[in-house]
Amino acid sequence: MKAFDILSQAAGLEIREEKKGRRRSKTIAKRRLTRDEIRQGVELADMMEYDRPRTRGECLNGVRPCPYVACKFHLYLDVNPDTGSIKLNFPDLEVWEMPETCALDVADRGGITLEDVGEILNLTRERIRQVEVRGLEKLRERDSE
Repeated sequence: MKAFDILSQAAGLEIREEKKGRRRSKTIAKRRLTRDEIRQGVELADMMEYDRPRTRGECLNGVRPCPYVACKFHLYLDVNPDTGSIKLNFPDLEVWEMPETCALDVADRGGITLEDVGEILNLTRERIRQVEVRGLEKLRERDSE
C-alpha cells in the first residue's frame, strides 16, 4: 500500500480505486477541511509527539532518506504559496525510493551540472537553466536597490 493511501485512510478520507496503468496526477487539489477534520488533525498531531529538526545542524546526520516531507528543503513535493496546491515532483516514486531527498544535502556537495540538478528535481536541463537565469536576475535587482 502506498504512503499516500495509508495517510488518507488514517485521516478518514475516501480512497478511489485507480485504473491500472493510469499515472497519478502531479498536483493535489486544495480542499477545505471541515471543523471535525481540523479537530482530528490537531488531536493526531498532539499524539505524535516527535521532535522534528529545526536547524541544519540537527538534521545533518539524521535519517536518510529524510522522512520529513513537510520540510521546505525536501525534494518530494512543492507547495505553491499562492494557491496552496501541492505538486509531487516524483509522482511515480515513494519517498524511500528517491535517490536524493534533501536539497541541503545536495548543496553541501558543491557545484553540480544542470543535468544532475534536472535529474534530482525531475526537470529538464532547459527548465533548470531558465530557473537559474531568473534567480540571477532577482539577485541583480536586489543588489542594485
